[in-house]
Amino acid sequence: MHQSLLVNFGEIFGNLYESMGFVQGNWQNYVMLLISFILMYLAIVKKFEPMLLLPIAFGMFLINIPGAEGVLWGKYPTDASGNIISTKYDDVTDRGLLWYLYFGVDKVIYPPLIFLGIGAMTDFGPLIANPKSMLIGAGAQLGVFVAFILAIACGFSVAVAAAIAIIGGADGPTAIMTTSILAEKYVPTIAIAAYSYMALIPIIQKPLMRWLTTKKERAIRMKPLRQVSKLEKILFPLIVTLVVGIILPQSIALLGMLMLGNLFKESGVVDRLSTQAQNGLMNTITIFLGIAVGSKAKGEIFLSVDTLAIIGVGLFAFIIGTIGGLLVAKIMCKVTKGQINPLIGSAGVSAVPMAARISEDVGREYDPQNHLLMHAMGPNVAGVIGSAIAAGILIACFGGYVDGTAPVEAVVSLFGVMA
Repeated sequence: MHQSLLVNFGEIFGNLYESMGFVQGNWQNYVMLLISFILMYLAIVKKFEPMLLLPIAFGMFLINIPGAEGVLWGKYPTDASGNIISTKYDDVTDRGLLWYLYFGVDKVIYPPLIFLGIGAMTDFGPLIANPKSMLIGAGAQLGVFVAFILAIACGFSVAVAAAIAIIGGADGPTAIMTTSILAEKYVPTIAIAAYSYMALIPIIQKPLMRWLTTKKERAIRMKPLRQVSKLEKILFPLIVTLVVGIILPQSIALLGMLMLGNLFKESGVVDRLSTQAQNGLMNTITIFLGIAVGSKAKGEIFLSVDTLAIIGVGLFAFIIGTIGGLLVAKIMCKVTKGQINPLIGSAGVSAVPMAARISEDVGREYDPQNHLLMHAMGPNVAGVIGSAIAAGILIACFGGYVDGTAPVEAVVSLFGVMA
């Protein structure tokens, strides 16, 4: 009996030992834990996009604790030898908390809800008052399409290239949604790259703004914007949703929610809904989205040459997007004989309102009394609309191409259909 008891205790402690994390872990787990600590440091100490970078980093931290994946995520189906035979989201069994939180990413629920909150916080008045700003927002999408070509040249499949390219739009939710549809396994890499570059806007954009503009151009004072009526602000989201929805239905999930949130704000009759969309709902979804995206940042995918290539192409996309907006603004400055300050061109990317504030900051360096913020908000909110449209174009064109499709073959086939 005593011998049997000892045997049972031996089995119990043996099972306990085998279940411990340090027995199950590998070097990739510990590298990813280190990366998660670095991201948390950047979010907390350096304040780099902390609202989403902190939950993403913590989700990464949780899932990479050795042994935690089976508890927090679930188990992938295996064959008789224990080899994983499917990594599809719906095939997971014994599902954990993070699997359920990731449902909103896998089914593309969270990004449109984030856009609902963004719409409720956004004033489209500067864009309505100066519709030409839309050209700058469109010009800033140049980075998306140049990066798409570069990503294909780097050997990525056409669907993955499209997902990487959207980093150039400088819009985190749009990047997450596009990648979820086109290249799901790269969601954490692309999301982290997108939010990191958004946080680095002052470092990236200011040198480009000084390089592409003259001192005389930076000192241009723009005329005050006209007052926009309430009727215009109510009609704007309806018209934009209808027109873009008819032309490009693939954009309607993001754009429709953006405009619904804005309609809540501008109608003046649903203040409770507008407040909830801006605060409670926005904050809750941000937490869920961040943790869910971080929970997919496993070392097997993240620690690869592909990740370095994605980060490099993403930075290039962001730089070209900024240059595209600046060049369009410079052309407009020439056409209007100096009525447009080219500095507002950098705000054509979708990072609201950070990019607009950078235009204001650089302008005031050369004329402390020159206030460009409201003028820059026009291109900035145009960039939000532009990034949603760019995402819709990429999804419409490449949504049918699975990961691994030969890039040249896919593009030739696409142009054949368009012709």
